[in-house]
Amino acid sequence: MNRLAQSALLFLLGATLLHAATTDLYLRYVKSGLRPLVLLAGAVLIATAAATLWYDHRRGRTAVHGEAAAGGEAAAGGEAAACGEAAACGEAAACGETTARGEAAARGEAAAHHHDPRRGKAAAHHHEPRVSWLLTLPVLALILVAPPALGSYSAAHTGTALTKPFGFPDLPDGDPLRLGVADYAGRAVYDDGRSLRGRQLKITGFVTLDRTGAPYLVRMGLNCCAADAQPVKIALTGNVPPVLSPDTWLEVTGRYTPRRTRDPVNDGPIPYLEVTGSRPVATPHDPYDETWNT
Repeated sequence: MNRLAQSALLFLLGATLLHAATTDLYLRYVKSGLRPLVLLAGAVLIATAAATLWYDHRRGRTAVHGEAAAGGEAAAGGEAAACGEAAACGEAAACGETTARGEAAARGEAAAHHHDPRRGKAAAHHHEPRVSWLLTLPVLALILVAPPALGSYSAAHTGTALTKPFGFPDLPDGDPLRLGVADYAGRAVYDDGRSLRGRQLKITGFVTLDRTGAPYLVRMGLNCCAADAQPVKIALTGNVPPVLSPDTWLEVTGRYTPRRTRDPVNDGPIPYLEVTGSRPVATPHDPYDETWNT
């Protein structure tokens, strides 16, 4: 892979990162707070590609000027030697010697040209492993394939990651009160639902089913990126729709209930929500919940 191809690959990757960061595509990989870093990474890659091209162009011009200067010096030296020999030995002798030396020089140049290290580099470059072009596959994957957010399969095979919050800020007045899955679960489990009692609640998440078919409302939480995503789950009871498909996004209205269960994967605590109503909704532009561990 030559310098031009390397620069093109760097530029393509940088442009892909910039495109992802200026749309919602980056939310499939990292949490929203990391958008400035994604933009910065894209800009650095594009600048690196431009610098690589400039350096390669400058080095090429330097090499051309150096060869021209070396050729001029050789020609001048050859003319001076020919003139000196002509003066000392006569024009005929000088002519013969010059011819002989010219032939020897031509043979030497041919031999040198045959063993030119630059040609060796070109030959080695020509036979570079083609496997290096596999580096383009991740870039093409970023451009052509936008992976879906982690969903019910990951949630069903991963235990709830609910942790005790550092505190419980006061909730705003008004019903219904919109809460995140992690906020409800944390208050229900670690605050015994004191701030939730008597309130009409509205929570959005996607559906997952355990091995027995019991439904949960889930949001995946991020520490940094999708690679460390973990679920927080709420069990549903009450007026639950009779047929629920995994990965369906629901907006659920309901009330706090002290009932709890344990996660069959890691035995973590899962609170229940008594459902009074529900409706399917579109997947939110940011499918991950960043407040799950607060």
